[in-house]
Amino acid sequence: MKKLFLTAIAFVALGIVAQAQDLITVAELSSKIKDANYVVVSAEVETEYAKVHINDAVNVSYKSLEKTGGVEGLLQSPAELAKIFGAKGLSEKKTIVVYDEGAGKYASRLYWTLKYMGAPNVKILDGGMVAWKAGRKPVTKNPSTVKPATFTPALNKAIYADMKEVQAAAGNAKVILVDLREVAEFTGKDPKNNKGRIPGSVNVDHTTLNAANSLYKSKAELEKLFTAAGATKDKTIILVCPTGVRAGKGYFALKSILGYPNVKVYEGGVNEWAATASNKLDK
Repeated sequence: MKKLFLTAIAFVALGIVAQAQDLITVAELSSKIKDANYVVVSAEVETEYAKVHINDAVNVSYKSLEKTGGVEGLLQSPAELAKIFGAKGLSEKKTIVVYDEGAGKYASRLYWTLKYMGAPNVKILDGGMVAWKAGRKPVTKNPSTVKPATFTPALNKAIYADMKEVQAAAGNAKVILVDLREVAEFTGKDPKNNKGRIPGSVNVDHTTLNAANSLYKSKAELEKLFTAAGATKDKTIILVCPTGVRAGKGYFALKSILGYPNVKVYEGGVNEWAATASNKLDK
């Protein structure tokens, strides 16, 4: 019995270490960038990628993941996403390193989508392009050569929440909704972004997850932020924002850095919630 208990602890510890390794440093990426098993991906929009990007990085804009028309932010079908990823050389068999300008929200959106699609080895460059440039690593304006691949999806539905699940969470003390918008937007004090908030949701401003140098804050600091909002490891945490972009950043911090066991992103977010007349909004 004691041996089984110790073995279980060892597996849990290994899982936490593996999750922490999803955050890759500039030095680590620099040593792996020529590795044929690695694919580096900019999650920026095409115009930003064209200005400057990491050498050999391909571009999968976070906006390309979304459907056109209808509720803003909803993902394309798994089949369409697989086509997009494969056309840019992404495969579930590769180690995929994603980055953005530095804050991490676009990279996190792509990270979560890849994890939802079943890619096991996905990492985020800590500090993104800000850290890469600070490390004096090579950048270019030239498009990278893309070697198309096959991406075979295997949906991880455990990290996905739909509107029915969010509706069912009302009054459930074991579930907490965490909204990652900036404070003024969440509270409605920003007149240009006063969409309202899902009743019962709490706020953890995504900008507070980064230090001044764009790197993620320490585990202790991150856990303090979420715990103060009531998001503890014993709860199922559903992350929201209008389009899933900032919610993805919360997912990376909670699941991949802190190792929280039950974390989901509400894909439709506040936009879908507000578009349904029967749903209430707090303002």
